[in-house]
Amino acid sequence: MSATQKLIARLDPDRHVLIAGPTASGKSALALAISQEQGGTIVNADALQVWSCWRVLTARPSVEDEALAPHALYGHVGPERSYSVGDWLAEVAALPGRLIITGGTGLYLTSLTRGLAVIPPVAPEIRTEADLLAAQPDGLARMIAGLDPRTASGIDLLNPARVQRAWEVLRATGRGLAEWQAETPPPLIAPENAECLVLNADRDWLADRIATRFHAMMAASALEEARARLSDWDPRRQWARAIGAAELIAHLKGEMSREDAIERSIIATRQYAKSQRIWFRGRMREWSPVALP
Repeated sequence: MSATQKLIARLDPDRHVLIAGPTASGKSALALAISQEQGGTIVNADALQVWSCWRVLTARPSVEDEALAPHALYGHVGPERSYSVGDWLAEVAALPGRLIITGGTGLYLTSLTRGLAVIPPVAPEIRTEADLLAAQPDGLARMIAGLDPRTASGIDLLNPARVQRAWEVLRATGRGLAEWQAETPPPLIAPENAECLVLNADRDWLADRIATRFHAMMAASALEEARARLSDWDPRRQWARAIGAAELIAHLKGEMSREDAIERSIIATRQYAKSQRIWFRGRMREWSPVALP
């Protein structure tokens, strides 16, 4: 019996399964094996795999894999839309039956298992104001200075996206993000009511897999996917955050060689995997670790 088979045999087929892990660690393959053996719908918990414009570049399950088991929330959001963790949670809540939720977006998974504060949406004009401020040399410092003390003491002030989100909420609602978060409702799936697994991958093993996978993406249609987005490329859009997208666009614009685009994309993916591991260690300690090579 393989290690995967032994793992599946220990799972309760009547409970939801949540699978976290860094990019390229094999989450989708494990989810597919569990679904085929025990049943259940495989649900995407990767914020980049929701976009319809990216399949290859975000390593979404292949058409062949999707035909082997039910899949949900993959590639269902058009690039003209915005999409939030609140949108994702609402869609997960509407899914019937046993769910096998897998992905590497820590915010999705912690919101699923700890709850998410219901914060009113930010008006487009406020977001535009925030984008303009963030683009200024002293924009981040000015945003930090404008936060309420409670929120400022509880977020990563070195993360521009987190700071801007907090600034927008305060500007839009008159209440600090921390105040809204204090009213967080119960989680959609409590950890004690699910099989919660986090894949722990050896760094060298994972680095090799990341490089091999990106070269395979390039041998497939990753560059063609990027070329299809060239005419409306906007690095500020959510869909443009796909790892490697900016580098491939730069190559297509003649600003970077193909070799440099590939190398920088691989480095960016490794950095992303590092940030994922930090999130899992810091915020998902109660999850059961699964050792990989």
